[in-house]
This record gives sequence, structure tokens and C-alpha cells, in this order.
Amino acid sequence: MNTKILLASSAVFLGFLGIMFSFLPQEILFYVEINSNGIAPLFVQIFGALYIAFAIINWMVKTSLIGGIYNRPIATGNFLHFLMGSLALIKGISGVEFSPILIVFCVLYSIFAILFGIVLFRHPK
Repeated sequence: MNTKILLASSAVFLGFLGIMFSFLPQEILFYVEINSNGIAPLFVQIFGALYIAFAIINWMVKTSLIGGIYNRPIATGNFLHFLMGSLALIKGISGVEFSPILIVFCVLYSIFAILFGIVLFRHPK
């Protein structure tokens, strides 16, 4: 598997989310129908910072050998992030009205979880 493409695409995806969450917290909260008064925008911006940090890490290691025992913390962190995110999105989808944006995020998170699982549990070739 070409981990350079996987890490670069996840970096772009997470970077996009990070920028959106960092600079548009009120708009995101309005879209998901959460009151944007109080501490909620601060938490959305902190999530944005986490996404940007993960994106930078993925971008910086994209040319390194990843898989098996090589760069295992990077592969493990990405796998767990995308796995737990996809499980949360699946649970969220089952409890709300039909939302195309949630379906798209669930599919993307699930694809990244599967691909990072393959990278984590297989030896690089």
C-alpha cells in the first residue's frame, strides 16, 4: 500500500476540518443547531487545533516508511482516531434524522479506518 498517498490525503482531509473548526466555530454550531453562546465555540476551536496538529503530523511523515513496526505510533494514532470517529458517526447517524453530511463523514472516516488498520497490521512492502 502506498502510505504516502494515504497520509497526504488524510492530512488534507484533517487540515480542511481543522481550518473549518478553527475559523468557523459559530457557523458550524449553527449548522448542527447547537447554541453558539457560552463555551461551545471554544471547544470547537480546540477540536480544530487537534485536527490541524494531526494533519501536520501526517504531512510531515508521509515520506517515511510506515507499517508493521515502523512508525507504529503514527499508524496507531491514525487508526484509533478514524476507528473511534467512524464508530461515533455510525452511532450518531442511527440517532438523528437523515443528514447527508454525516453520511459523507462516516464513509470517509470508515475508509480511513480500514486503510490505517491495514497499514498498522501489515508489514510494509
